[in-house]
Amino acid sequence: MGIVEEAHNVRVIGGGERTIVLAHGFGTDQSVWRHLVPHLVEEFRVVLFDNIGAGPTNPDYFDFDRYVTLEGYALDLLAILEELSVESCIFVGHSVSAMIGAIASVSRPDLFSKLVFLSASPRYLNDVDYFGGFEQEDLDQLFEAMRANYKAWCSGFAPLAVGGDMDSVAVQEFSRTLFNVRPDIALSVGQMIFQSDVRHLLSLVTVPCHIIQSTKDLAVPVVVSEYLHKHLGGDSIVEVMACEGHLPQLSSPDIVTPVLLRHIKYGIAV
Repeated sequence: MGIVEEAHNVRVIGGGERTIVLAHGFGTDQSVWRHLVPHLVEEFRVVLFDNIGAGPTNPDYFDFDRYVTLEGYALDLLAILEELSVESCIFVGHSVSAMIGAIASVSRPDLFSKLVFLSASPRYLNDVDYFGGFEQEDLDQLFEAMRANYKAWCSGFAPLAVGGDMDSVAVQEFSRTLFNVRPDIALSVGQMIFQSDVRHLLSLVTVPCHIIQSTKDLAVPVVVSEYLHKHLGGDSIVEVMACEGHLPQLSSPDIVTPVLLRHIKYGIAV
């Protein structure tokens, strides 16, 4: 195992000829895909990994300068693909990892046959003629709550993000992975993500994109999926699912898994 693989806890499972890469979002780790993976291993070579800074990774590897923008994570993704000798893959990115995959595809479109976005947003802040869902005041309050008492913030944020009560398995699971992130790293990553804006790069993304979204998502309004569809440089398709929450693959797997499998296996009908 190479240095990059070890740092990211890379796992490669399944015996298929085609490679699929599953990338998790903020506050989670590769375990967020546990409902999807069993449906892929017979047909695909499945690559799972943890972003640097996620709970299971060594916090000493987290470089506050490297990860001040999404580009640092995109370079990590490309390094993983290179170390595994991946020539082409289907990339499934949840939340922030959707935009990480998009950025990586701009520099190396040859490595990606398609991008599947789940709960993706190019910008979380509202702007002129753009509704991202948050005002700066909202974000400032969120960051202050993280600073003041991270454990309390996790307990409050998890049910809001997942869209369920505190007793649900999905909320408990997200609470666990969120709390496993070191507080100073979580704040740094959270600030970077929520203040990010990659709208200017969307027209450069030429790889086909499948945009999948919950009907109700605390972090990503439904109109954002249409914004992505309209501004991406290549072919794209949108599907809004009859479920709620920012982590629907965890909270509504019976609905989300078949939708993801369809978009993974089939192209965009033109």
